[in-house]
Amino acid sequence: MSGNFAATTTPRSLARSLAIALAGSLLLTASAKVSVPFYPVPMTMQTMALLVLGFTLGPRLAAAAVAAYLLQGAAGLPVFADTPAKGIGLAYMMGPTGGFLLGFLASAWLAGVFAERGWTRSLWQAIPASLVAQAVVFVPGLLWLGAVIGFDKPILALGLYPFVIGGIVKSVLAAAIAVALVRARTR
Repeated sequence: MSGNFAATTTPRSLARSLAIALAGSLLLTASAKVSVPFYPVPMTMQTMALLVLGFTLGPRLAAAAVAAYLLQGAAGLPVFADTPAKGIGLAYMMGPTGGFLLGFLASAWLAGVFAERGWTRSLWQAIPASLVAQAVVFVPGLLWLGAVIGFDKPILALGLYPFVIGGIVKSVLAAAIAVALVRARTR
């Protein structure tokens, strides 16, 4: 969509966009529940889901899906990894994973931008796009983690190194899914 959103959006298309954003938030919730318990940040399938959402929905709708997910979590719904056992709502969001959750918005949006620019037409373009879009999660994630547990702790050992191999695998899978979907649409 271009131009003024309010002027170009019909109630039907707005309802469709809201339904898609809600479905995306449900995908994020399901992917949060597929996790490997690490401390202090669990390893989940969420980054792969973020990338797929961004690649398929575009930047605005993917960011809306992530925003809906974060609002659900802030409201106390058990949408995050290890909830309700590790807390819910804003208390959970203010913990060690808070920065990563914030990074989800940027990651989904950036994946959508890459898709709009045609980076999902080829696996050789989609993989680097996927890796960059996923890496964005770690910027606020590591900064927040350091602020919460202290920068004197091994922040990279706790919040980055354990996730590198899995992140690469999830990025390649998300890129392959995106390219397959683009090819299926163009047939």
